[in-house]
Amino acid sequence: MNRIVLSRRVFAGVAGVALAALALAGCSGNGNGGGGTNTTSSSAGTDLSSLSGTLKASGSTFANPYYQKALDEFSNVAPNLNITYNAVGSGTGKKEFGSNITDFAGTDSLVKEGDGPAAGSFFYIPTVAAPITVSYNLSGVSNLQLSPETLAKIFQRDIKTWNDPAIKADNPSATLPNKPIVVAHRSDGSGTTNNFTKYLTEAVPSVWKLSSGDTVNWPKDTTGGAKNAGVAQIIKSSDGAIGYVDLADAKAAGLVFASIKNKDGQFVQPTLEGSSAALAGATVKDDLSFDPLNVAGATTYPITSPTYLLVRTKYDDATKGKNVVAFIKWLLNNGQQFAQSVNFSTLPPALQSKALAQLDKVQT
Repeated sequence: MNRIVLSRRVFAGVAGVALAALALAGCSGNGNGGGGTNTTSSSAGTDLSSLSGTLKASGSTFANPYYQKALDEFSNVAPNLNITYNAVGSGTGKKEFGSNITDFAGTDSLVKEGDGPAAGSFFYIPTVAAPITVSYNLSGVSNLQLSPETLAKIFQRDIKTWNDPAIKADNPSATLPNKPIVVAHRSDGSGTTNNFTKYLTEAVPSVWKLSSGDTVNWPKDTTGGAKNAGVAQIIKSSDGAIGYVDLADAKAAGLVFASIKNKDGQFVQPTLEGSSAALAGATVKDDLSFDPLNVAGATTYPITSPTYLLVRTKYDDATKGKNVVAFIKWLLNNGQQFAQSVNFSTLPPALQSKALAQLDKVQT
C-alpha cells in the first residue's frame, strides 16, 4: 500500500452546514467561508505559539483536503508543533491508532471490533461533513439522475448497460447509449465506502444485497482504486464509468456528478447546501456519532458523510495530550473558517459545542 505522508497540512474541509451553521462565527468567533481571524490562542486560552513537539496522525482520505488546509494554517500560529497526517484511509487509520502508532486518527466510519481501539479508550470528535458524489463519465449525458433503487442495482451489477430501462425511467428526456457500465469503487478499507454502502442499506434495504462496511465483497467485474483519488482517476479515464468519490476529490478531478433522489423524492446535486441541510436534520448520539445519510428534507443531499477525529480518553504523555487537545480545539474554532474553500460543511453550532465539551474530558 502506498503511504502518503502529508506534513503540517491536513486537507481543509469543513464548509457551510445549513445556513444556521454559517452562524458559527457567533459561537466560535470565526466565519466559515474565508472570514474570521487566525488567532494565536485556543478557546481554552492556550498560547498556541508556545506549543512545541511532534504529533502523528493518520486515517481518512475523505477529510484529508480539510485537514491539509487546516494544518497549513495552524502552522502559522503554532510553528514549533509539527503534526504529520498520513492519509491511509479510515480502516488503516483506526488500526494504527489502536496500535498506539499515532496520537489521533481520522475516520469517516465508526470503530468496530477488530478496528483497533478498545471500547471506551477513545472519544469521537466530529470535525466536518461533505457530500459523497456519484460521479460518472458518459459522453453526451450531462444531467444524469439516479434513484437509490437504480443506484443499488448499478453497483451490485444487476444493471450493466447505460440504456437499461431503470436508468431510462430516472432520465426520461435523456438519450442513453447502449454502452457497458464500468463500476469503480475503493480497493482499500474506507469510510467513504462505509457511508456509501450504509446509505444504500438505509435507503433501499430490500434492493441492496452487499451489506455495508469499510470493505464489501464487490462483484468481480468491478474495478477498485486506491483512495478517493484512485477512484476518481478510474472514472475520468474510462468512458462509461461510474463511482463514488468525495466532493473535494471529484471537483479536483473535474468529474461530472449525478443528481440523487432523496427521501422526499427530489433529485439533488451534491452541494454544500445539501450536505448542510442533511447535517441539520441528523440525530446526534451521546458519543457524538451521527448519521446524516438519507435524512428527510426537500433540499437534503442524501449521501452526506460525517467525519471524526479519534482521540484518547487519557494521554500518558502530558505534552502530547495537551498538544492534541490544543490543536483540535483550534480546528473546531478558528479552523472552521477554512472549510468551505475546500468543499466541506462546518458543524452546526450545537454539535460544535458538544465536540469542544468532549475534548474537555480528555485526561492529560
